[in-house]
This record gives sequence, C-alpha cells and structure tokens, in this order.
Amino acid sequence: MARGIKDKVVILGAGCSKFGERWECEPADLMAEAFEECIADAGIEKNQIEAAWQATGIDSFSVGPGAMPLSMALRLPYIPVTRLENYCASGTEAFRAATYAVASGACDIALAMGFEKLKDTGYGGLPQRSRGVSNDMYYPNLSAPGMFAQLAAGYRAKYGTSKEDLKQAMAHVSVKSHANGAKNPKAHLQRAITEEQALNAAMIADPIGLFDCCGVSDGAACAIVTTPEMARSLGKKDLISVKALQLCASNGEEGGFDNWDGSYVATTRIAAKRAYEEAGVTKPRKEISMTEVHDCFSVTEMVTMEDLFLSEDGGAVKDVLDGVYDADGEVPCQIDGGLKCFGHPIGASGLRMLYEMYLQLGGRAGDRQLSDPKLGLTHNLGGFPHQNVVSVAIIGQYGV
Repeated sequence: MARGIKDKVVILGAGCSKFGERWECEPADLMAEAFEECIADAGIEKNQIEAAWQATGIDSFSVGPGAMPLSMALRLPYIPVTRLENYCASGTEAFRAATYAVASGACDIALAMGFEKLKDTGYGGLPQRSRGVSNDMYYPNLSAPGMFAQLAAGYRAKYGTSKEDLKQAMAHVSVKSHANGAKNPKAHLQRAITEEQALNAAMIADPIGLFDCCGVSDGAACAIVTTPEMARSLGKKDLISVKALQLCASNGEEGGFDNWDGSYVATTRIAAKRAYEEAGVTKPRKEISMTEVHDCFSVTEMVTMEDLFLSEDGGAVKDVLDGVYDADGEVPCQIDGGLKCFGHPIGASGLRMLYEMYLQLGGRAGDRQLSDPKLGLTHNLGGFPHQNVVSVAIIGQYGV
C-alpha cells in the first residue's frame, strides 16, 4: 500500500530571481537568474540533471506553449523537459512532478522551474483572455477580486463577523506582509504601510481594497531535488526533505450544490488533511513552524488559516488581530512578504514559497530569519473559491 513520499526526496538546491517589474528582462533571463543561484546552491553540474519540469500559467502572454523555453534558456543537456499548467498552483505542480520522479526511481536528480512575465501583458491585474479574442468565453463575467470578495461575504454571513472587524483583520494581514516584505531584497514591494493606509485605500471589490490585493509581477523560482542517499554522496549535510505533497482539484460540487456556504475553500481542507496525514502531523498549530499561503487577497490568507486547521472555524479574525501569524507570532505567515509583497508571477509562486521555507529551514533567510524552524508548510491555490486547484506541501529537516 502506498504510504506517501515522506523523507524519500530532499531539496538539493533552490533559487529565485528578484520579483517585480522586470521590463528589461526576457523570460529566459529570469529563468537563468533563478537557476544560477539554484545550481550553485546544489553544488552540481548542469549535466547531472536528468529531467526537468517547467511551470507557466499564462502561456499565450509569456513564451508560448511547450517546454523548449526552459530547455533553451538553460541549455539543458537534451533531457526530458515537460511544461505544466495548473492555474496559480503551477509552480507547486512542477515541484510535485520532479519530486515524484525522484521518489519513483525514474531519475536521481530533477529540476522544477516556474516563471512568468505578467507585466508584459499590459494589464494591471491578471490578463483576461476574452479581451480582444474572438469567441473566447473564458470566464468573461468573473474577476479575481470579485470572486474573493464573495468569500468575505460568505464568511461574514456564517460567523456574524462585523464588516469593521473583518476589515481590521484584513488590514492587519496586509500590514504584516508589508513589514515582512520590507526585509526582503527580492520582493516586488519593499515598503511598510500603516493600518490607516490599508483601511482607507481605494476600494477594488468591497471589502477588498487596494492594499488587500497581491502584486502582479515578473519572476522565476526553481528547485533541484534528489534522494537523501544521492545528496549524502555529494557531500550534503543537514538535509531539507519533502514531508508531504498533496493536490486537490474542485469537481464542481462547491458551485453546483447547496452544501457549500461560500465561507471557506473546500479543496484546501481536503489537501491539508491529506498532507498532515502523509507528514505525520497531528497538531498543526503546535507542529508547523511557519507557513507561506496563497494570499492573492488578504481575506484569502485569513480564511486559509482556518482551512489549514491552524485557527478554529470562525476564530481567524481574533487570531490575526492577536498577532498569531505575525513574524514574532506563534505560526509566522508570509515571512518573505507573500504574494502580497514578494509578488505573484503565476508559474513561479509555488516554488517561491518553497524557496523561502528552504532558506528558513537552513538558517539562511537573513534579516527575516526565524528562530529554529522545524516544519514549513506552503499552500498554493489556483482559480476561484468555488472552482480551484490547491496544493499543500510540507518540508522540514530530514529524518525529523
């Protein structure tokens, strides 16, 4: 019987480009920037990589279909390279593919790369494919802020939370992430803000204001994975291993039936339960040291704390305001600034989250380093609250 991949695969190296408005760069430049850090960290030669996976979410606006952009940008040695797309969870999907390839014994060393050049699309937010494309009905009447604003409405309706309390908690989330991002030289947004600024910002989709929205950025992130035995043979010590990798996709039930009340993301709860079981985590709030979650909007982060079973149902507002998820709190969240401030190049985001967890676990996160973290959790969500794909990954010290 399958028992998962706990401690079967370790991260040999990881890298990340600077995120932001990288007008001067082509996608290949961003991939090379992340890869140079990654392979130097791994301490191997490029010809030792046996397979690679490329994640891009908006292919028509970046480099087109296929995986040759990665192979050509890095001049990979004629190895198998596959392009993956799974909404905003594409980066973690590439990591999952590389990890499973190593765990299965199909290869010893594999690369996962995620990247995106969103600023080149010309849109302030995510590009809408239906604009200017004949007969394309790709969510023509939906927007990301509009759909996640409904998550806020569903949450308020279920728990009787006042609009003022919800907005206060959302503002705290944003202020916290900006404070963390200000310590991160690779973040897109590196300026602290006040709660007053967050509360009085222009409204985007009530109750989501300007400072409740994540940054739209260019960037790339990657990781090289291998077996613990191979890593030891390469002289690596203090290994960081994959404890769990779980993915859950909506099947239409949330939007098609009345048993979902719109106050939570069902797929996150399912993926989290599976990930905790795979990793052997029984008390998440006590055992998880830190999280990087898909904070496309501040309300998403807040609700995700409950969906990950870190806060009790209906308790996230209080926990947020009590500082539980601040940098010096019980379970720090978005210690690198998150999507909110590090930025959100769709294909790169999941791998960027893993990059931060990897640095923290290795004690190499600089000014934002946490004290003795043991387990890091990443949560990558693509789509809308009622129709999405969610990936949850847990990494930590090997054998612990």
